[in-house]
Amino acid sequence: MTKAVKKEVREYLPLLKNISIFGGIGEEDILHMLKCRKTVLQVYEKESYIFREGQVTGSFGMLLSGSVYAVKEDLWGNRSILAKMGVGQLFGESFAFIGGEELTFSVVTAERSVVLFMNATEMLTVCSKLCQCHNRMIQNMVKVMAEANQMLMRKIEHTSQHSTRDKLLSYLSDESRRQKSRSFEIPFNRQQLADYLNVDRSAMSSALGKLRDEGILEFDRNRFTIF
Repeated sequence: MTKAVKKEVREYLPLLKNISIFGGIGEEDILHMLKCRKTVLQVYEKESYIFREGQVTGSFGMLLSGSVYAVKEDLWGNRSILAKMGVGQLFGESFAFIGGEELTFSVVTAERSVVLFMNATEMLTVCSKLCQCHNRMIQNMVKVMAEANQMLMRKIEHTSQHSTRDKLLSYLSDESRRQKSRSFEIPFNRQQLADYLNVDRSAMSSALGKLRDEGILEFDRNRFTIF
């Protein structure tokens, strides 16, 4: 990490110390760890590919600003959204730690984003000077990867429902429980929600209209209320 990059990373320290992977680690220790572990800071414009399906990578990304989608695309360019990641979240970590495995999805920016790349091998190599902090970070990483697995399992649960209506109800009720409110916002617009649930947008809009007519829910753009 160059002095210029180090200076830029320092600006994100208040954010970094509140991210799960660095939980319980002080700001200066975080900065030293990032320097020692050869991290790289990069800026991407909207709709930029950070990783492409089929790519092999030894590094994973952490979002310092902006947001990205993990997507699957077929030969005709049809896109299915697997997940949306925001500030503080990681992507590509499972494949980076396995090593040699091709990515089964692409990562595309939803907006201008700043990404901190970390080398998986470097992160698993304990530094004698920062042993205690590094061990804490490795423990945190295990927790983060477990949470990512839970997120994937929730998507599988939603998309395995038989009808578009059932997929919507599964996803929206899950978001309501997760946000602990019957009124909540989702991170998708209509097309993105259809891509995430692997359904036709027109059929989904029709199902949403019927659910509203039945008094089951109300919605305005990406804000929903479940009754």
